[in-house]
Amino acid sequence: MQVDELKVPGAWSFTPRQFPDPRGVFLEWYKAAVVEDVVGHRLGLAQANHSVSSRGTLRGVHFADVPPGQAKYVYCTRGAVLDVIVDLRVGSPTFGVSDAVRLDEVDRRGVYLSEGLGHAFLALTDDANVTYLCSEPYHPTGEHGVHPLDRELDLPLPRDVEPLLSEKDAAAPSLSEAREQGLLPSYDACLAFYETLRGGSGQ
Repeated sequence: MQVDELKVPGAWSFTPRQFPDPRGVFLEWYKAAVVEDVVGHRLGLAQANHSVSSRGTLRGVHFADVPPGQAKYVYCTRGAVLDVIVDLRVGSPTFGVSDAVRLDEVDRRGVYLSEGLGHAFLALTDDANVTYLCSEPYHPTGEHGVHPLDRELDLPLPRDVEPLLSEKDAAAPSLSEAREQGLLPSYDACLAFYETLRGGSGQ
């Protein structure tokens, strides 16, 4: 499995080896030992989500309070999406920086993002199926969003796909507004939380 660190610290892409034969193809799309070696701790599986999206659907930017936050391992089982990770940790040297990875049924790569990072994806095809493993269950009061089309974020989205947002995501605050409202996670708090995970007390 090939591992590549993204421009946002705390996020990586994982490209598995594929073994095709006349019957089809076999691959290991998630390997806990590889993720643990790269991240420095296990990904505790508390919830697994699956979404089906039409072309142009833009979900996010979503993030959760830290602690406990919500780390994710994202994988596209059908179609193609552009997966986007944003550093929303106030005080981070890369605050506001984003990176994007195409997830599809060709390369079949996955993306891991740590707690405190923002996540969004844009469906590039109809019937785009995305599965994501989550370290924590959904906590309605601890979940937040930043508007994905905020000019300050300037996410690397293709211009030939018209984005379709949910009412909730369309009403999300801008990055500056979320920061002023105290919604964004603290970089120092995230680093401290990562340390507890590496010490084995959190997972």
